[in-house]
Amino acid sequence: MMRFGRLIFTSTLVLAIAAPGIALIHTRRGPTSPKVQKHSKSSSKPSGQRAIDSARATEIQSALIKSGYLSGEPSGQWDAQTQAAMQKLQADNGWQTKLIPDSRAIIKLGLGPNHSSSETTTGSNSETASAF
Repeated sequence: MMRFGRLIFTSTLVLAIAAPGIALIHTRRGPTSPKVQKHSKSSSKPSGQRAIDSARATEIQSALIKSGYLSGEPSGQWDAQTQAAMQKLQADNGWQTKLIPDSRAIIKLGLGPNHSSSETTTGSNSETASAF
């Protein structure tokens, strides 16, 4: 009987010591936890726009000049002065300044999505929504 008690005690002690180590190795993840991605051998292209073309830069510069954030003539180049002016516009409006241009700044300059005047002036909201 003494051996059985000692065996139970030893087994319980080993289990109590080993259980936390096993729990660390086998972490349970809930359904909303991020999944670990394995790196694939194929290289992926970065997504999104990487540069602003000269026509769009000219539009933005013209709007920045008109609103007083930039001086001079539009050059069509997305240069340091243009970036600084856009950053100032975004900061003045309380928006983030890391990504330039911010979509809200473009809209504020009047250069947002191009909606034709006929869609916004005629018909009800349901007719306008069905046009998209």
